[in-house]
Amino acid sequence: MKAVEVKKELEEMSDPKRAETSRWFFKTEKGQYGAGDVFIGVRVPDQRKIAKKYRELPLTEVKKLLKSRVHEHRLTGLLIMTYAYEKADVRGRTSYKDFYLENLNRVNNWDLVDASAHKILGAWLLDKKDRKVLYTLARSKDLWERRVAVVATWWFIKHEQLDDTFEIAEILLHDSHDLIH
Repeated sequence: MKAVEVKKELEEMSDPKRAETSRWFFKTEKGQYGAGDVFIGVRVPDQRKIAKKYRELPLTEVKKLLKSRVHEHRLTGLLIMTYAYEKADVRGRTSYKDFYLENLNRVNNWDLVDASAHKILGAWLLDKKDRKVLYTLARSKDLWERRVAVVATWWFIKHEQLDDTFEIAEILLHDSHDLIH
């Protein structure tokens, strides 16, 4: 399995009109939060199908997807990780969590965060007492790291653990960006 195969399948499903709409929707103009993102116009349900097919893609190949400027490549890479994380053993889940944090700079749009933070970082932290990483991310200057901090707690909410969500919300209460509100 190779990243190039994933990219080829995504390209086959691409739609220039959808790509144009996505560029507008995800604010890709200079000075906007998604500046520089490239879209090829693949629907998310189609990306999910491809991600399930490639859930055993090695992390070295997932990294190639995450390094891409193409938004759909990155989202599909993250979806692959979420599907693989679900099936992994404890050691594997730790590897996915570590890889996720090492490549967090590529999780750089709200949908990328929302599709992955709770299913990887939040799921990994659920039974951990030490959740300092969330508080470090919540205090970051980087918009996406702050969003990861709060979105990761969705997993806690699902499991009726609310304390960290409220504490992180308190930290982010006066955040100036609308994507944190």
